Amino acid sequence: MSSSDHKVRVNLLKINPQETQLAAESLSNFKDSEVATQSPDYCCQHLLELRSQMGPDPFCNFRNFIRVRPLGRASIRFGEGLRCGACEQSPPRLYACVLCAAVACNEDAPRHAEETSHHVGVDVGRAELFCWVCRDQVYDRDFDAAVVAVAIGVGPIPPPENLRKRRRVDYKPWTPDPKERALIAEKSSPLPSSQLSGSSPSRTEGDLVLPWGLRGLSNLGNTCFMNSVLQALLHTPPLRNYFLSDKHNRFYCERENRTIITRKSDTNNGNNKNVQMCLACDLDAIFSAVFSGDRRPYSPAKFLYSWWQHASNLASYEQQDAHEFLISMLDGIHEKMQKDKRKPHSHGSGDCCIAHRVFSGILRSDVMCTSCGFTSTTYDPCVDISLDLEPNNVNSAKSNQSIKNNADTLNSSQNPSVSTLVGCLDRFTRPERLGSDQKFFCQQCQVRQESLKQMSIRKLPLVSCFHIKRFEHSPIRKMSRKIDRYLQFPFSLDMAPYLSSSILRSRYGNRIFPFEGDEMDISSELSSQFELFAVITHSGKLNAGHYVTYLRLGDHWYKCDDAWITRVNEDIVRSAQGYMMFYVQKMLYYRASESTS
Repeated sequence: MSSSDHKVRVNLLKINPQETQLAAESLSNFKDSEVATQSPDYCCQHLLELRSQMGPDPFCNFRNFIRVRPLGRASIRFGEGLRCGACEQSPPRLYACVLCAAVACNEDAPRHAEETSHHVGVDVGRAELFCWVCRDQVYDRDFDAAVVAVAIGVGPIPPPENLRKRRRVDYKPWTPDPKERALIAEKSSPLPSSQLSGSSPSRTEGDLVLPWGLRGLSNLGNTCFMNSVLQALLHTPPLRNYFLSDKHNRFYCERENRTIITRKSDTNNGNNKNVQMCLACDLDAIFSAVFSGDRRPYSPAKFLYSWWQHASNLASYEQQDAHEFLISMLDGIHEKMQKDKRKPHSHGSGDCCIAHRVFSGILRSDVMCTSCGFTSTTYDPCVDISLDLEPNNVNSAKSNQSIKNNADTLNSSQNPSVSTLVGCLDRFTRPERLGSDQKFFCQQCQVRQESLKQMSIRKLPLVSCFHIKRFEHSPIRKMSRKIDRYLQFPFSLDMAPYLSSSILRSRYGNRIFPFEGDEMDISSELSSQFELFAVITHSGKLNAGHYVTYLRLGDHWYKCDDAWITRVNEDIVRSAQGYMMFYVQKMLYYRASESTS
């Protein structure tokens, strides 16, 4: 090797021992050198042999020279004017030996590997490992972890608990023992014979046969916004199962003073002015009434009154926004049940109440410096995802109407002018360049820099609610308008492309390092499959519209228009002007409890 090659190696080895020690400590939580040296899945045999000579901190010669540009493009930066140590040329692609750090071009690197038996090198321009014997890229957990750690710019990621396989418990059907049977017989009454068959419908309304539990809700004066959301929640599978299994009994709901009282006792004692109504209790009453078998429309007046107490700023008979009502309602259930439990929960864990257990997910926001690639990451819990409609390429109302008429045959590839829910999700998770007035302080550059922002989903909820932003409010023009644009939405939805793990893998390329959010079993793939079960639509103008809910029960769709229930064709649902869509996971998994060994 030439003298210039020798200089390169000397410079690489002159690394501050304190910096090396700090880097080793920052990666110690997720390094698994023993597994990497034993498992051929991580790297080829030639890299395994070299790792035995690299000591407990492999790739330490390269860690301080890894540079990651925006969107995860990594490279090795040794300085300006890097050349091949043998031919003194500077071709587009250079390699650095993983053991001695000798730099060579594509032609001289194989010769160096043959002479020294250092068969693996690092592609300087791409920060990827290449074996000259296998003539292919090879992968190593520690090397990929070092690249990702530099990109994220923080301590060890992911946390050790995210690398462990989650324990699962098998579903075991419950059979009551003699004591429980006696209690059931004493405290309950048998269902009518017409209700015992779960497969056959048990209600008729005129000539229409309705499934059990489907009941109209009376309009109390511009309350279609409430009725539409309640119909969707009443038939949300996890929420329905929770209340129908008596997990929240309105007669024995704990209050803040931990005294078991009822709404009736509060009223009789004259304390009703100081007692905040429990929305979960009123929702439990609605579930009981809807699934009681009574076919007459139900009046949710008590629930409306309780909600008015929780959201006094919205207490009126004016038309309200259905999405705002849903958020306010779930927030009210969360606040009341959180106070009753008096137990702290991690932010966004979803274990605090039934509302968050069903609807709560976690969004990840990455802001990347366009100068050095440093990434700042924040996490925010959410109970729904609000999506902007794609840019409108359909200019005429006639074209828009023709799209609705052919909704059952549409797809985005055949009609690029059609807005789709998948397209809205793609746009939601697409990297976005922030304006010059939104510069953020880069911790690595120590100055304010322009940046890119990318959203992704860290944790999927059991039920995903997508809210379409159809109402625009312009403070500059001092005007509001509604976007009456058709949106195509699928009946089955795969959320895997929008997960943080998928976004990170796409960003950082071919890395075997398990990114945050990865699961080591098949459950993560299956839980990303969702199925549509409810659609809330809005028709009319901004301040004078009407909300309707479409529900799928069994193999049929039903239109819930306040007190009126009708069966509709699937094409009617596809052509509806969707405002809120509710998707439920196709397969639910049971998590092992803390007491499970």
